[in-house]
Amino acid sequence: MELLTPHHLHCSMTVQACVAGKHVSVQKPMALSAAEADEMIAASDKAGVMLRVYENFVYYAPAVRARQMIETGEIGDIRAVRLHVSTGTSDTAWDIPLSAWLWRLNQKQCGGGPLVFDHGYHLFSIAAYLGGPVERVYAWIDQTPLAETAGVVKIDAPAVIMFQYQAPRRYGVLDIEHTPKMRIHSQYYADDDRIEIIGEKGILFINRYTAKTIDLPELMLFKDGVTTPIPVEGVEWHDSFIAATQDCIEQLKLGGQPRLDGRAGKAVLQFTLAALQSAATGKEVRPVEVK
Repeated sequence: MELLTPHHLHCSMTVQACVAGKHVSVQKPMALSAAEADEMIAASDKAGVMLRVYENFVYYAPAVRARQMIETGEIGDIRAVRLHVSTGTSDTAWDIPLSAWLWRLNQKQCGGGPLVFDHGYHLFSIAAYLGGPVERVYAWIDQTPLAETAGVVKIDAPAVIMFQYQAPRRYGVLDIEHTPKMRIHSQYYADDDRIEIIGEKGILFINRYTAKTIDLPELMLFKDGVTTPIPVEGVEWHDSFIAATQDCIEQLKLGGQPRLDGRAGKAVLQFTLAALQSAATGKEVRPVEVK
């Protein structure tokens, strides 16, 4: 069963589907709290069905290839992961009316803002996928009035989220900007998503996801003083959805687990919620302690 509903419905619908004996693919973010995620995991365990979070960024071919290169030691031990997101305007992007976004601006239905909590889950997922589990988080999240609502509604940006991985001497930072006056070419959302993975011997650059804002190859390696394009097939954003779906079907056939099963999805959720809690309290937050 595929659940594509507002976030506040994910937990109850997942539990009901599990009780009915259905495998569940739930859209990200998987729940509003770690407690809800635990309830969903327990229901899937009891029913003996698969629970996976539909998160496509970890299936994007340049990111998958980057992780393979990291695992083979191409850039040495990771020292930092930098992630960037900025919004924009595009004549070629999806035309989504503001009315379709309103529930994402409702705290009770969405669980957090549309950029840090909703879209941010993509980036928190890929940060964990590339760098491993996160130990602690510190964040600043500002609010920008939306011109379309005459300033009545605000969006959760600009924001900066800093984090320390559990691996020694490994850190990360995610910056998010709301820049609606920026012209971006995209067939999907007008979002600029880019990533750098800095290792002891080199740097990997993932130069696009939903949009193509800079005229560079999708994946590049800097090493030994030379920048080299890394050939990758399936670099359109829709290819990552196809790969995510194919993996789910394959794991169901084999009795395996998807890349973001319930427990992995919960860990990413705690990472995401840690950023929200840190910004609200002005304190460092450890994801594992988020309830």
